[in-house]
Order: sequence, then C-alpha cells, then structure tokens
Amino acid sequence: MTNKNLNLPNALTVLRLLALPFCAYALFKNGGDDATWQWIAWSGFFLVGLTDFFDGKVARARHQITSFGTFLDPVADKAAIGTAMIGLSIQGKLWWWVTIVILLREIAVTVLRLAVIRGGVIPASKGGKLKTMFQGFGVGFYILPLPHWALLPRDAFMAVAIILTITTGFDYFAKALRR
Repeated sequence: MTNKNLNLPNALTVLRLLALPFCAYALFKNGGDDATWQWIAWSGFFLVGLTDFFDGKVARARHQITSFGTFLDPVADKAAIGTAMIGLSIQGKLWWWVTIVILLREIAVTVLRLAVIRGGVIPASKGGKLKTMFQGFGVGFYILPLPHWALLPRDAFMAVAIILTITTGFDYFAKALRR
C-alpha cells in the first residue's frame, strides 16, 4: 500500500474486514441461539455497515478516493454480507437459496467490475445503494432474536432485498454491455 493509500477511508475499509472474524464468532457463540450474543453479533455487523457508510463520505469529503479503496470497499461489502448470510444459513436461520442467489449476484458483479475496470468504474446506482441497505437490514433482522410476530415482516423485507439484488444485477450488466 502506498502512502496515498494510507488514509482514514481505507483504514476504515481494512478495519471492516478485520472485524468480520469477531462478527462470525459472535454469530455462532453458544450455538447461535444466545440472545445476548445475537445482539453482540448484530452490533458488530451494524458497526461494520456503518464504517461502509462513513468511509465513502470521508473519502469524497477529503478527496481521498484511491484505486485501492475503490477496489477494496465493494470487496469488504461482499465479505460482510457473505459472512453473515453463510453463517445464518449454516445455522438454518436463512434459506440457502437466498444466500446463493445474493452471493452469486455479488460475485458476478464483482467479476464484471474487474473485467471492465479499464473502461472506468461503473458507479453504484441509487438502486444498488438501496439494495445494499435492504440486504444489510434484512440480514440484520435474521441475526436478531425477534419475537414470532416479527418473522413475516422480516421475511418480506428480505424478499424486497432479493428483488432489488436481482434487478440491480441485471441493470449493472446492461450498463457494462453498453460500454
């Protein structure tokens, strides 16, 4: 990493990646059914998501956007959502097909980003940002020890996340093909 890359936004992105093992540990602690550890896991993933929000704001405000950060930020996003979703699916709290659909889309878009990077980065759309928010909150609702009455709204929230994930994935590929 060059001196140009040693900045607060990139440090937040790296810290986000380094926090994921603790988040996974908390998710599985005491079999994943301990309400205290579910709240700790949720808090960890929430803080990881919060750093994603702030690293971009700080990078733009301080004019500290780097190639390193532009590449690593979405990788960290995918690692965070993947860690949570795979952990929840292993525990039987989230259907594997949901995890597979979302992660396949995220991997495909990441590979596409790498393939078209020479032509310039395709910026995240408002739909993509909305997708990320719904995925993050949706997964968070699966981590939390919710009362029984909240399970249907939780599932409906995740359904919107899946729809946004698929539609924004198609949109991303269409934009890449137009280039």
